[in-house]
Amino acid sequence: MERANVIYRHSVVTRVLHWLNALCVFVVLMSGLQIFNAHPRLYWGEYGANTDAAFIQLGGQHAPGEKAFPPWATIPSWQDLAGGRRWHFFFAWVLVFNSALYLLVSFANGHVRRDLVPGRAEISPSHLAREVWNHLRLKFPHGHYNTLQKLAYLGVIFVLAPLMLVTGLTMSPGIDAAAPWLTDLLGGRQSARTLHFLTAMLIVLFIVVHLVMVLLAGPLQELRSMVTGRFTVPPDKAE
Repeated sequence: MERANVIYRHSVVTRVLHWLNALCVFVVLMSGLQIFNAHPRLYWGEYGANTDAAFIQLGGQHAPGEKAFPPWATIPSWQDLAGGRRWHFFFAWVLVFNSALYLLVSFANGHVRRDLVPGRAEISPSHLAREVWNHLRLKFPHGHYNTLQKLAYLGVIFVLAPLMLVTGLTMSPGIDAAAPWLTDLLGGRQSARTLHFLTAMLIVLFIVVHLVMVLLAGPLQELRSMVTGRFTVPPDKAE
């Protein structure tokens, strides 16, 4: 009987930082929703008073005390703007340092070059079309990242994550005073807040798609690879 091929997929450092970052992301997102609930309206430019027309508004005309997100989705679960800000800022900086360490390790051990950067053939229209078709048929490769995964991870790591950090810093009065050009670059503090929220929603979308793909690709295998580092490829699936 032909034996399955066991691949060592993730190093210990990668696995530990992955789970730490996962925890931080959920706390930052949920505490961010607590902050957003304090004023669930988004503006563009320098506008942002209660009487100004909102660029984006969740729900209808919000009455005082009405929330855009339910208590189970926020940290803390009760109305506490100061508490939400403490949770948000602390875990945001933990996430920044963990992510920076993750990137350093990933560049040092070749993870980014070897596993995330697609080759020229992989980004050809025909190859991308074939991968989209395979995803629609729920046919996934085993033991390595496909091109759509690579592009999604690169987009989060090098586009969404830096944009979250920059827009978050722009809303800080200290950064605003030290680097007013950054506020101008983003179109004002209210624009930065809007971009911060929209970027967070794109990250939530990525997380949802990521979890769905894990379930479809085989949750036990995928979970084991991120716990033990090893991924088993059946003989008939080896490429």
